[in-house]
Amino acid sequence: MPIRILPDELIDQIAAGEVIERPASVVKELVENSLDAGARRIEVDIEQGGVGLIRVRDDGHGIAAGELAVAICRHATSKIAELADLEAIATLGFRGEALPSIGSVSRLRLVSHPPHAEYGAEIGVEGGTVTPTRPAAHPTGTTIEVSNLFYNVPARRKFVRSAATELGHIARLLERLALSRPDVSFRLRSGERVLLEAPASPQAVAGDGADEDRVAQVLGREFIDNALAVSHRAGPVRLAGWIGLPTASRAQPDHQYWFVNDRNVRDKLLMSAVRLGYRDVLYHGRHPAYVLHLWLDPRLVDVNAHPAKLEVRFRDSRQVHEFILRAIERALAGTKPGEAAAAANAAPLLAGASTGSAAAFSPGVLPLREAVPSASRNPWGLTAAVREPGDWRSDARVGGPDRDEGGQVLPGEAARADLPLGMALAQLHGIYILAQSRDGLILIDMHAAHERVLYEQLKAARTAGPPASQHLLEPLVLQLKPYELESVLQQRASWELAGFELDALGPTRLALRRIPALLAAEQVVDIVKSIAQEPGGEGGLHHLEEAADRFLGTLACRTAIHARRRLTLPEMDALLRQMESTERANQCNHGRPTWTRLTLKELDQLFLRGR
Repeated sequence: MPIRILPDELIDQIAAGEVIERPASVVKELVENSLDAGARRIEVDIEQGGVGLIRVRDDGHGIAAGELAVAICRHATSKIAELADLEAIATLGFRGEALPSIGSVSRLRLVSHPPHAEYGAEIGVEGGTVTPTRPAAHPTGTTIEVSNLFYNVPARRKFVRSAATELGHIARLLERLALSRPDVSFRLRSGERVLLEAPASPQAVAGDGADEDRVAQVLGREFIDNALAVSHRAGPVRLAGWIGLPTASRAQPDHQYWFVNDRNVRDKLLMSAVRLGYRDVLYHGRHPAYVLHLWLDPRLVDVNAHPAKLEVRFRDSRQVHEFILRAIERALAGTKPGEAAAAANAAPLLAGASTGSAAAFSPGVLPLREAVPSASRNPWGLTAAVREPGDWRSDARVGGPDRDEGGQVLPGEAARADLPLGMALAQLHGIYILAQSRDGLILIDMHAAHERVLYEQLKAARTAGPPASQHLLEPLVLQLKPYELESVLQQRASWELAGFELDALGPTRLALRRIPALLAAEQVVDIVKSIAQEPGGEGGLHHLEEAADRFLGTLACRTAIHARRRLTLPEMDALLRQMESTERANQCNHGRPTWTRLTLKELDQLFLRGR
């Protein structure tokens, strides 16, 4: 076959294959044109899943009658004029491909009425053939009707799914567009059914982020009730929106919305930054929900990087990634028991309880040596007496104030009940702590809670500088398998950052010459062995991204108190107070919840009280 120039009709259909993948692609291009035209209200009508009819009507500034014929030509646009304009694109569309591509594979009718014109005008395209422009009655704005999509491209029409499937794609697309512009009203109808009705939010303005009312309209009030507001700025870059609580994570990544300069994108770099921000509060295999807007100078981002404009490229991608990651981490740092006001009210009580032997109630402080018999050693290093194995009761004295082991009066019962996690009552099966608050019963997983407390302390110590550690007069020698020893040596830097100094004494012997002050020497051997024997190295237990964080997470998990450990009331209260002041304390670093609450109302319903 000889080389030839393809006819214009075939060129348009080839171009349409890149732009018009399915009916939702048509809706996307037309609605984005409406937004670029300054529309404040956009209505979309669908028939037969968009294959039969797609009608988009807006109240934007319209197209002059003399420009209609130009508007349906390839590469005709009012949004860029020269090469330099591509470096700072501020509109959703700019290539001038949408209308000619749509017209080449459908029957298209375009009616528009600019505000300054006396009347509107209409033009049509059928399979690439243009009909003459003629006057038409139409209110200010533009209406575009696309019917019989792919009627002249049977091969493409075979790949269109059922009407219900295509309608679902269109509905999800309109939801994304509605989230991008809360200052614009959107309506989606299929026949007589209204699938989306999103009036413009009175408080919203363009470029102001995910408005609470609009997010509630699209995703439901439940999303807002289980989400945190995010607002962060650094120079010309600004981030705003909503991120779901770790407890509101989802099995699928279906509630993840990213907008860059009001453009809906699905960019891997942006999604990675959010995922890393959740890395130590989200349970493995779960996905966060979020609606996030990023604004920056258009000159710092390239939107001409994907045929469907769903991906972008940042001039300084590392800084953007770091900016988003830190903003998410800062927002999630506040996910701890109670509100800020409650934590502030707890401060003077905790200060009053920190005198005398009560200072030993810090769960994160583990002494190197204990001057007590080994049978009663406490993994927290507390000086409390050990309970009898079968004694589940609290140590509170009836008829008198609660006191610690040194005789110091603890904060009063009523005062402790006002704290976010209330006052400890007892243990359940040596696993859970039962606490009483003003509004009900609180259950705490003591291992998960202590793990988070220790993990945050280890991270803080690493950030502050070299951790406190102790050189041993005689090194502790461990017997490991050869591959276990090799795994430890490969992570030598992480061990040293945590306060260890270690050497290999042979193919199976490991010497510990320095250990963190956080750990008692008697515990170190078991902890190091458990980390070294973990399947898959330090990454087997944790989904944390950085090796140092994974190591600290594993160290915190192995060091934290475990099930069946009996605690005294002061020890339980100490852990609750630590949780209230620890960032991200609502989840352990595996993402498991650390506590839950049963309100009095819920308890009354269980026992049919008040009926």
